[in-house]
Amino acid sequence: MTSVQPNWLTPQAYARLHQELATLQDLCDGNTFGDATEENAAAVQRAWRLRMQRIHDLLAHAVVGEDPPDDGVAEPGMVLTVRYNDTGDVETFLLGARGAEYADVEVYSTHSPLGSAIAGARPGEQRTYVLPGGGRLTVTLLDAVPYGAYRARTN
Repeated sequence: MTSVQPNWLTPQAYARLHQELATLQDLCDGNTFGDATEENAAAVQRAWRLRMQRIHDLLAHAVVGEDPPDDGVAEPGMVLTVRYNDTGDVETFLLGARGAEYADVEVYSTHSPLGSAIAGARPGEQRTYVLPGGGRLTVTLLDAVPYGAYRARTN
C-alpha cells in the first residue's frame, strides 16, 4: 500500500496557492489567449492544467502552519542549518514542499537528494547523499528548529 507524505506549508503559502489555483482556473475557463496560435494556446492550457494539478496535490495533502515538535529532529516544517563537510559552507533551509514559494527561506523537499538524506537526522549527525551527476556530498546537521520558532528568531 502506498502512503502519501503530507506537505508542510505556512499559512501564507497555503493562501498563495489557493489564490494561484483560482487565478489559473479563471484563465482556463476564459480561454483568453489573444493572438496565440492554436498550438501555442494548447501548450499554455496544458501548462496551466499541470500547474493546477500540482497545486491541487500540494493542497490536498497539506499540513498548514502546524509546527513539528521542537525536538531537533530534521523533518518537514523544520528550518535546518547544515554544514557541507567538503567546503565548510553553511546553509539554512526549510524542509517543506517545493512549489509553495516561501519568501524568507530556501525550501528543499523531502524528495530532493539533500532533503531525503537529512530527514530524521539530529544535530551533529552526518549524512551523505548522491548528487544528480553522481558525485557524493556529506553534510552535518547543525540545527533544526520549527519554522515558527525560526520566524520569531529572525523577525
